[in-house]
Amino acid sequence: MQISAYTLKRAWHQVAAGSDVLDDAMLPPTGTSPDQYEQHMGKPHGRLFLVLDDDGTVRGHIGPYREVFITQDLDQVLYYVAEDAVRALAERIAARSPGIGPVANLVSGQAELLDRINPAWGSRFRNGGLDSTQPSTACGRDPLERLAWIAESWREQVPYTHLAFFRGENISAEQIALLHGADPAQIAAVTRLADLRTMADGTFDYENIGWETCCFGQAGGWAFLMYHETPDFGPGLEALARLGVTETVHLSATSAKAIYTFDYMRDGRHIDDDWGTLELIGYDRGRAPYYRGGQLDFLNQAIRRAELDHPELTSEFELYFHALEDALDLQLPQQDIQEGTVRAAQWARHNN
Repeated sequence: MQISAYTLKRAWHQVAAGSDVLDDAMLPPTGTSPDQYEQHMGKPHGRLFLVLDDDGTVRGHIGPYREVFITQDLDQVLYYVAEDAVRALAERIAARSPGIGPVANLVSGQAELLDRINPAWGSRFRNGGLDSTQPSTACGRDPLERLAWIAESWREQVPYTHLAFFRGENISAEQIALLHGADPAQIAAVTRLADLRTMADGTFDYENIGWETCCFGQAGGWAFLMYHETPDFGPGLEALARLGVTETVHLSATSAKAIYTFDYMRDGRHIDDDWGTLELIGYDRGRAPYYRGGQLDFLNQAIRRAELDHPELTSEFELYFHALEDALDLQLPQQDIQEGTVRAAQWARHNN
């Protein structure tokens, strides 16, 4: 059946009438163009608006330029509308619920409400993706153990503004650091972060010239590089490819402007569903942050697992970092970094 405004309204009425959860839930406004978003929804973005094409395609928008799903499947449209509808209800219920706080109960509350409407929809929500397969088993370990331990300090650009990860066959962290401009002499000398802090008989002011240094190493199958800035904007994609790099993940923090970005590249192209710059600040607990069914849907699923596995994490940044660890095996050696035994170097242009 081709979806029209009439068939959609009729189907939603049947769903709402069959569930006490949706007693007061209205179908989101519909239109024929994303340009109508502000006309129907007003200036604030984030609320769901449905764009109906002539061929029966439905596109969900949370702003005039932010499309979050596209489908010709009526059940999927109804699910997305129900998911959006239970969000506000779950927030009100969670705020009054006992336990360790409203945030801890929000996502499980959404899942339970969707169960009451349609058990298949509750399962789909828990999975975080488009299908109804069950999520993987709980991770059963400390969620801050491998990568997420650094999330909160990184928000304040500590220890570095940029966390970059590189994966490929037979690549080395030393080669990555040298390619970015690290001092070859300090690489050869196996200089550690603690060495930089005590350089020149203790007169080296690490805090003042931290912008002229980097730390690097390997963990979880990735080489990592941490820095504030690189000489000459760092290497290009071709130079990285010559080293054998096939995947990169780049996280950057500008705390003074509340800008925190995520960039994932594979085989020389950005994995972003043409959304452009992806900002972590846009992640909102209980909402899939990326295009549904798109290239980053695997992260939607990992984030939902993190939300359900670890309701005790009240920081969205910690949840997001734990999801990155789960989905991509990103890690950083906490003890080495905190104790200063991680490999480090100054940029060659400054050291010379």
